[in-house]
Amino acid sequence: MTTHSVAEDVIKDTTRAGDATDHTSHSLPSGLTRPMKGQEKPPENQEPQVLDWDGPHDPGNPVNYTKTRKWIIVGTALLSTLIVPLNGTSIAIAVHEINAEFGISDASFPNSYWSITSWSVGGAIFVIIFIPLLEDIGVLYGFLGFYLFFLLMLIPQALAQNYATLVVTRFFAGGAVALLANTISTTIPDLWEDDRGRTIPVSLYILCYTAGATLGPPLFAGVIQHIGNWRWIFYIQLMVYGALYPLFIVLMKETRASIILRRRAKKLRKETGRAIYAPVELQKTNILQTVAQSAYRPLFLLFTEPVLAASAIWSAFAFGTVFMFTQSVEVVFVETYGWEVYSTGYVLFAVVIGECIGWVITLFGIRPYFGSADRNDEAPGRPIPEARLYVSVVGSFVGMTGGMFVYSWTSYPFIHWIAPTIGLAMVGAGIQIVIGAVADYVVDAYAASSYTASAISAVAALENIVAGILPLATSSMYDTLGFQWASSTLGFVAMMLSFIPVVFIWKGRVLRERSPFMRSGGKSGVQGIKS
Repeated sequence: MTTHSVAEDVIKDTTRAGDATDHTSHSLPSGLTRPMKGQEKPPENQEPQVLDWDGPHDPGNPVNYTKTRKWIIVGTALLSTLIVPLNGTSIAIAVHEINAEFGISDASFPNSYWSITSWSVGGAIFVIIFIPLLEDIGVLYGFLGFYLFFLLMLIPQALAQNYATLVVTRFFAGGAVALLANTISTTIPDLWEDDRGRTIPVSLYILCYTAGATLGPPLFAGVIQHIGNWRWIFYIQLMVYGALYPLFIVLMKETRASIILRRRAKKLRKETGRAIYAPVELQKTNILQTVAQSAYRPLFLLFTEPVLAASAIWSAFAFGTVFMFTQSVEVVFVETYGWEVYSTGYVLFAVVIGECIGWVITLFGIRPYFGSADRNDEAPGRPIPEARLYVSVVGSFVGMTGGMFVYSWTSYPFIHWIAPTIGLAMVGAGIQIVIGAVADYVVDAYAASSYTASAISAVAALENIVAGILPLATSSMYDTLGFQWASSTLGFVAMMLSFIPVVFIWKGRVLRERSPFMRSGGKSGVQGIKS
């Protein structure tokens, strides 16, 4: 490793800045870290030296890990991404049993859904407010700490003696899951510096998160069918999550370059007595100011950037549909086909299958995206950001919109139940394609500024809010409009939103040039947000 004098050299900020930060769906803002607590003061006659990697091939740098080691770390992270969202929707399969035990009525309003809404809203709030803490804690301790907190929040869910306990504790559980997902997503840009290397891991991360949120009801429907006690949903989760915790302790590794260098610098100061510091230690940002800025930036961008707002609404509707299906599928299949409530949970496997198909379809979008670099006269040699959206046009029009209409107009007793199930699978494919395309496009479009993380946080927060609120209107909408027109209404909304990628592909460059924060934005360069 090498050190550099602050007076002689420009400090190279290795805290996940630049390209490595800009290409994750849930990345953190760069340069938003507080000084290390207990940081030693340099000797009076020593000039501070900045620690850097020991050349481009330093084995301690996560980007230089072997391919096997990288995939072990990422595979462990993806496993966690797949299982922790199960907690969010699994409770939907047991709403009638919970209502009966706690005296909750859905006659005038779906009060049983507050336990899922609070989970989603908790995720939205936590991801906006607490993300700066992750930059200071690091991937390993951040993940293990929030995972333990998540486990503790499962205990009162399993033992709850009133409905309020469920609602409150699930708020914190949802917040922990959102932070876990964000922590996990940072491992990918930490390990791969280039776009091509990150493409498959990022797409798998998005698949695991959407599929994990969808798998809750089908995986735990058997608990209601064979056990009949809703508490076993959480008992089983406690056992599974608890058993996996030691595995995560062993296999998860620190991948944040800034944290690794900070630990090295601290060790060297102790061993040599020299004033050696990692770049992150020299950033004197107040944590309260950092948190305030982290909460302000996403909201500012969401309300001032039309491209980001449209993208966030489009993706939020797609993600909210996953949670909406936990309500509508029960209504349609119980009243149309006379199924037992628990059996409707198994139908959501069709959505998961569709999401997997959608992931495969997204792979076909990789070649045209990278191929667009050859015709990019805006930034020669770099892919065109709007090329990320080519496959999403098909996914949104055929998958989201077409699937919703198939689901709506085949929901009749005289039509076999497999027909609306195929519609659900089509929607699932569209959901996966849309969410992945939005995440990639937002990252690419804001790659020229330091606001990529804030833009992604805005999208993630709106996704969680819509996922919590949209299903509250589902039962009333299906009762008032009927199965066919209720689903058709959602289909028409999906159709309108499907024109968003068409407009972006057509006028994306012009729209970006009007933004002070996006690539090609601002005639005099990227401007800052004044708080």
